[in-house]
Amino acid sequence: MTGILDTLGSGLPVLALQFAVTLALLLVGAAIYMALTPFHERDLVRAGNVAAGIVLAGTLVALAIPLAATLATSSVTIDILLWGVVALAIQLATFGLSAALIPNLRTMIEDGNAAAALVLTGIQLSVALLNAGAMAG
Repeated sequence: MTGILDTLGSGLPVLALQFAVTLALLLVGAAIYMALTPFHERDLVRAGNVAAGIVLAGTLVALAIPLAATLATSSVTIDILLWGVVALAIQLATFGLSAALIPNLRTMIEDGNAAAALVLTGIQLSVALLNAGAMAG
């Protein structure tokens, strides 16, 4: 039992630090995403816009997936930080490219077009899964 407690005592601070770094990356990624998007998700969600809610929820999950892979496969905090930044850059670039390729995306989301929101979310999640696979590689 003492061995388990010793392991917990030495491992728990590392776990807490690495989880906190990953959570901070997620929050920074979400803040950058909301600053880059042409629509104001929080305002739209407050107004009951389902499409904006789908996009925002999908984006959070799409940002979290590769960060989780980085957290799961890295034993050193600096690796989590560096690869986490790379993962976020890929995900944010995915949104930028998607927005450029989907005409009138802003208008569709602001108008509550759930179909457009689902397409965007599908693209983001697909790339997130590939991104996570590459990170775990």
